[in-house]
Amino acid sequence: MPKGVATQLSQLMHKRANRRNLGTLFKLLLTLAIIVALFSVVFRILILREGQEASWITGLYWTLTTMSTLGFGDITFQGDLGRLFSVLVLITGLVFLLIVLPFTFIQFFYAPWIQAQSEARAPRQLPPSTRGHVLLTHYDPIVQALINKLDRYHYTYYLLMPDVADALQLHDQGINVVVGDFDNPETYEKLQIKQAALVATTDTDPINTHVAFTVHELNPTVPIIARADDPRSVDILKLAGCTHVLQLEKMLGASLARRTQSGDAAAHVIGQYEELIIAETTAAHTPLVDKTLEEIGLRKNLGLTAIGVWERGIFQSALPDTHIGPHTVLVLTGSQRQLDRFNELFCIYKASNVPVVIIGGGGVGREAARTLVELGLDYRIVEKDPDQAQGLDNCIVGNAADFEVLKRADIMNALTVIITTHDDDINVYLTVYCRRLNPEIQIISRVSQEKNIATLHRAGADFVMSYASMGADAIFNLLERSDTLTLPEGLSVFRMKIPRSLVGKTIANSSIRKNTGCTVIAVNGTPPDPNKSLPRAAEIILIGSTEGEKRFLDMYADV
Repeated sequence: MPKGVATQLSQLMHKRANRRNLGTLFKLLLTLAIIVALFSVVFRILILREGQEASWITGLYWTLTTMSTLGFGDITFQGDLGRLFSVLVLITGLVFLLIVLPFTFIQFFYAPWIQAQSEARAPRQLPPSTRGHVLLTHYDPIVQALINKLDRYHYTYYLLMPDVADALQLHDQGINVVVGDFDNPETYEKLQIKQAALVATTDTDPINTHVAFTVHELNPTVPIIARADDPRSVDILKLAGCTHVLQLEKMLGASLARRTQSGDAAAHVIGQYEELIIAETTAAHTPLVDKTLEEIGLRKNLGLTAIGVWERGIFQSALPDTHIGPHTVLVLTGSQRQLDRFNELFCIYKASNVPVVIIGGGGVGREAARTLVELGLDYRIVEKDPDQAQGLDNCIVGNAADFEVLKRADIMNALTVIITTHDDDINVYLTVYCRRLNPEIQIISRVSQEKNIATLHRAGADFVMSYASMGADAIFNLLERSDTLTLPEGLSVFRMKIPRSLVGKTIANSSIRKNTGCTVIAVNGTPPDPNKSLPRAAEIILIGSTEGEKRFLDMYADV
């Protein structure tokens, strides 16, 4: 018997109700067989009384053709008694074969069989040999982005879904799903929780707490990562067993604020790998504008390496002839000492007393405001909901689509506007509006759905940061035990063992940047020598666009 059929039969017989229904169907078929046999006997008796010859096979043949309404007419009764018996057989056949049996078969066998086929596509347990897998307990934009990243790096994952219909729909999209209740310890035992690498739960705070508590009881050592919507839930989630609690609104708001060009020209750290620091700085209102990277001489004068530039939402690898414009943001790597020296030289530039405009006074907007205060910058929050505006400092209550409201926030003179609403369509609208009002303003926006990133860039946003991508990257970095980076959407920093195809080659002759657009920024945590052969078993860190990361993995990664 094929393995798939065996699995479906096993799934079919697993439920007590299905076994009972199949028993009922068997009894109905047995009753039908007895009736057919009885009618065959009566037929032979009546046909012999009329003086006609008929065998037992002929009796069975006549009974089945009459009951099934085929009625070939080659065998007929001559008397009224025989004809009355024919009517009885015909009516019995209509009731059994055309009404009772089909509906019973569909209800008691066919429908459960189809359900068993469906459930076989969405299993309720994993093989005992499953290990090193990631368990996800909720499907949302964060998990959707995380699954893409896990697939890219060949991590095994399973998404737990309580509803079979939802699980099947996701299965048809190519997602690894399992069916079970997230609050049932038996579910996690069937999912080999003691051999899992990580559990990530991104549902509501109460559900995340329940998941963490249940998982922690079964496996106290497995890392559990949860998202917290309410800051007051952080301690509860940790007490329930979470090893990491992500406050994504706080992370996102701080990251948006740190990318403002309204402050000084100091380089702001966005990530660190051991001694290597990755930082960004905006060139606006500094002597860097209208020069090339070769003319600036960052490596020669300060030891810093420019690994890329942002230009109105587009990331480009740094080349000696890369031109620095008024909207350019440089991505730099170096040591803390080298960055301190850079800041000593450039932090005197670009100071501004004009407030940063923040549109939206929710969690992201509030955190952006707190971060701006830490940076020594003034701000104005535009919030249309009076209840939401309560307790906010420097808040202007009104609709940001109203020019008079934005005028009160000094939008015409502001160097930066940060758009933080949850609605991507509104963010696109406000981006277009602010760009038309002030063509030179720096626009930083959040996005909820990744599909709207390109639209926001086309609308005029300089930086776009995705709530979903930030959450996915944070979880993935914790899985990899790497530092968490908060990068603009479209930029990726990733680390991996040197692929076999690159061992023994130099960075200069490997054509990594030419083939993928990615740049090697460190080998074993230190800036690389482009003319030195890459050693075996070393670790490299690369930076590039998201598309560049995909190209690198497709071209070089060991599968």
